[in-house]
Amino acid sequence: MDEQIIKPDPSLSADERTWAMLAHLTILVNIPTGFLGLILALVIYIVYKDRSRYVSYQAMQAFLFQLVFWVGGGALTAVVWLITGVLSAILIGICCIPFALVVSIIPIAALIYGVIGAIACNSGEPFRYWLIADWIPVD
Repeated sequence: MDEQIIKPDPSLSADERTWAMLAHLTILVNIPTGFLGLILALVIYIVYKDRSRYVSYQAMQAFLFQLVFWVGGGALTAVVWLITGVLSAILIGICCIPFALVVSIIPIAALIYGVIGAIACNSGEPFRYWLIADWIPVD
């Protein structure tokens, strides 16, 4: 399979690049609020769905990414730590601690990946989240 070089789209306005970047950066709002970044990404999508295909696509990606990797990853982390804590009473859970630590990295990695997406969008590149981008139909 050929690797093609992704070049910035010169037809994108600075406003479009900024809003696409902000859609990805909404994941940082989840740090103090827990879930508000999800809502902000969805609001950006709703506002721009008829105005800019680029912004709406990036915002929907950011929304789905946060839903899967922030909310889902956070829930998985909570469940794994709960099981580890319960099993620690019979010493088996102590063996689960390394696994629980690895699972705890998922939400942190999601934050980093969201910032990478924001940087790419700010420069006008067509950013696609791994796995998530294929769920969104392209008109």
